[in-house]
Amino acid sequence: MSIAPILETLLAGHDLDFATASAVFADLLDGRLSEGQAAALLIALRSKGESATELAAAATAALARAHLVEGLPSPRMDTCGTGGDGRQSFNCSTAVALFLADMGYTIVKHGNRAVSSSCGSADIVEALGLPMAQDPHEVAAAARTDRFVFLFAPHFHPAFARIAPLRRALGVRTLFNLLGPLINPARPTHQILGVPEERLVPIMSAALAQIGVQHAAVVHGAGGFDELTPCGPGHVAWVQNGAVREEVIHPKSLGFEYFPPTSLSCTGKEDALDLQRRVLTGQGPAPLQAMVALNLGLALHLLEDLPLAEAMAKARTKVSQGILREVPHA
Repeated sequence: MSIAPILETLLAGHDLDFATASAVFADLLDGRLSEGQAAALLIALRSKGESATELAAAATAALARAHLVEGLPSPRMDTCGTGGDGRQSFNCSTAVALFLADMGYTIVKHGNRAVSSSCGSADIVEALGLPMAQDPHEVAAAARTDRFVFLFAPHFHPAFARIAPLRRALGVRTLFNLLGPLINPARPTHQILGVPEERLVPIMSAALAQIGVQHAAVVHGAGGFDELTPCGPGHVAWVQNGAVREEVIHPKSLGFEYFPPTSLSCTGKEDALDLQRRVLTGQGPAPLQAMVALNLGLALHLLEDLPLAEAMAKARTKVSQGILREVPHA
C-alpha cells in the first residue's frame, strides 16, 4: 500500500480507520516500510495523538505476529502499566501479581525491564528466582502448576526486533510505548492497565474494549502514577464486555490514609528489590502496603465481582499478612 495518503491523513489531524491502520501496521512490522517511512508514520501518529482504534489495530497486527500461548485456564489476569510516569516508583504491579498468584489466581504477567520504575518486572522476577518463560509451552505449564508466569516481552514478539533500532534512533515516545499492555500473548481475560497521563484513560480503555478483554480497569493515580495510589483520588475506566464506564475512586472513602508521592519512590534498583521483598512478606512501609492493597483490591473486584469496599478490605488483610513463605534474596 502507498504510505503517502496515510501520512497526509495523519498530518491533517485525522484518525485512521481500523482497516487502514491494520494494513499499515502489518507493513511496518513485516519490514515493508523503509526506515524513513516508518519514522514518518510513528512521528505523524504521535503528533496527531494515537486513537483507540489505531492502538487496537496495532495490537491486533502485533498479536498476529507474536508467539501466542494456548491451553491456558480462565480467568487469567495481567497487571501491567504502560510505564512512563517518570516517578522512579516501587514496582506495585509485580507485587500485586504475586499476591494474586498466592491467592490461587492464574497470573500471566507480560513485561520488560525498567522504564519509569526503579526496577522493572523482569528485574524483580530474576531477583526472586522466579522462572521467565521463553516459549509458549513453558507458559502453559507454569500457569497450571505455579499460577504465576512471567512472559518477557522480547521473547514473544520477534517482529519488534526490526523496530527496536528505529525506536532507539528516534529517542521519543511513540505508539509502541503504549502498546505493551495490549499485546500480552497469553491474552488475559482480566487486566489492570496503568497509564501515566489522565488523557490516556479513555483512549486505552476504548482500545482494550475493542480487542476483547472481558473485565479490566484502566487506571491513573494521584501524584501522576500509572496505578492507584494513596496520594489522593484516582481515575478509573472500567471495561466489561465491550462497554466502558469511568469513575473517580477516593482511597479515603475505602479506608486508606493519604501519603505523599515521595513515599512511594525508590532510590535505585537495590532499594526497590529490598522493598519488594519486605512488602511481599508483610513488612513493607505503610505507604507501599497501601498502594499494593489498593491495586490488589481493584484486581479482586474485577476477578470476583466483589463490591469494591469489600475487595479493598480483603486486599488490606492479605497485604498485611504477606505471602506466607520465605521470599528468596538474590
